[in-house]
Amino acid sequence: MAQRYHTGGYMATDQDIADVLVIGGGASGAAFTWSLTQAGIKVVCLEQGGWVPQDAFPTSEPDAQIHWQTDFHPSPNVRGLPEDYPLNESETPISPLMFNAVGGSTIHWGSHIPRFHPSDFPLKTVDGVSDDWPLSYAELEPYYDQNDRIIGVSGLRGDPAYPPKPERPCPPLSIRPGGELLAKGFEKLGWHWWSSDTALSSVPYDGRQPDNGGYLRSSAATDLNYWPKALRQGARLETRARVREILVDKSGRATGALYYDSQGNLLEQRAKVVVMACNGVGTARLLLNSKSNLFPDGLANSSGLVGKNLMHHPAGVVVGFVDEWLGVDDGPRGSTMLSQEFYETDASRGFVRGYDLQVMGQGSSPLATALGGLLGIRVPWGAGHHGTFPERFGHAICITIMSEDLPEEHNQVTLDPVLTDSHGIPAPRIQYTLSENTSRMLDHGLARASEALEAAGAKNLRSDKVRRNAGWHLLGTARMGDNPSNSVVDRWGRAHDVPNLMIIDGSIFTTGACINPTPTIQALALRTADYLKGEGQNIIR
Repeated sequence: MAQRYHTGGYMATDQDIADVLVIGGGASGAAFTWSLTQAGIKVVCLEQGGWVPQDAFPTSEPDAQIHWQTDFHPSPNVRGLPEDYPLNESETPISPLMFNAVGGSTIHWGSHIPRFHPSDFPLKTVDGVSDDWPLSYAELEPYYDQNDRIIGVSGLRGDPAYPPKPERPCPPLSIRPGGELLAKGFEKLGWHWWSSDTALSSVPYDGRQPDNGGYLRSSAATDLNYWPKALRQGARLETRARVREILVDKSGRATGALYYDSQGNLLEQRAKVVVMACNGVGTARLLLNSKSNLFPDGLANSSGLVGKNLMHHPAGVVVGFVDEWLGVDDGPRGSTMLSQEFYETDASRGFVRGYDLQVMGQGSSPLATALGGLLGIRVPWGAGHHGTFPERFGHAICITIMSEDLPEEHNQVTLDPVLTDSHGIPAPRIQYTLSENTSRMLDHGLARASEALEAAGAKNLRSDKVRRNAGWHLLGTARMGDNPSNSVVDRWGRAHDVPNLMIIDGSIFTTGACINPTPTIQALALRTADYLKGEGQNIIR
């Protein structure tokens, strides 16, 4: 039972001290909780949002796409739901996309689940930039495999861009007619392409039916795979629980968290270990707000790096139109195939590191087409609308250029001095500038994507170098490293400054690679869970 706070002090109650308190029920929090509860460890998770029905927002309903523009919009500033908190994003060209719910932002997941490459970890050693991770691909590989099995990943074995992987749990999804055209384009140019690994199961798996694209919410979200198992194993999940700060004792150990319940009551949940799983914006926000005499600059911030080194995957997009009818099926959204031809560093290109080319397989709905799709170039209203609309609807193919974003301290999350959420907790302020290296990378990627589309027969190409609505991946604001002076957590995600505080979300990434981070986030969380069950079990004292 949590302890209830009143303005005048405590209401005395018995304490239910958790072994581990997890803050955030998304990709990392769900996987981590599942793993710990397997070992009988008492875990409480505080999640700011609630449960989203599995059949939320059926695409067969005429108002489905209206939800995508309103209460199911990826941006909390647009949704404005009670469980959301606002963002000051006036100083960034990329808008963070987040969703508060059981399952976190995986509720909105395009479900692309590729792994990092081995070369993404020793970056300083291989390319002379940034820092090396304090761990290797080989250390994460068994956890990538474990995560694939729990989720039921669909894919095709044998991708030459990676070391050998086990057979994927489910067969690959279709690359669809647009993907078939682009595959011919890539082959004409002699470039790598492969069917994407996806978190959507293509066949019945683990009691779940295959995704048929019938709903806007993702059927690969962790509320449908990890959380049911964790709850059966004894996890306690508190929803509509908005955490205000992490508490510490006089010795500097974390003792739990203060949070507001759905009725606005301020409660305390005590724990032997506190684990942050709130994404690269939310974790930084809470650490910075958890000030005390011992931690005047925010919790675990002796390095001054909490909130610094924010990394996105800045994304450009090129769209072309073909004469062939590609269809507008409501199948699973997200990347169905990708090319990693330009993934690794090639100094002759004029930039360090690389990017991948991702192909979106799902056709746009009529409303999305009219509003301009990924580029936002609207079909003109009035005269000419019905002439332009059929040229685009069901005839567009697009390539997203997803670039690597190297860490820079001036890209940061801080606490806004004015803006707050509905409980008065300071909102995050995002300050981000695109680097010259990334800018050159995106220019190169736009040119290559245009080549591929033209090789596939597309015409009337249109492009956007930096999509504003591409802040899906929020990384690096509590970075991992061996040296406490230039990192926030160690190789296990354990805070250098607070011996029983762990961080397991994307904020601990040393570097960001140029590929979707969710499977790496989950693999790291599963690895940290095994550490707490093994050599680190003394932390749960």
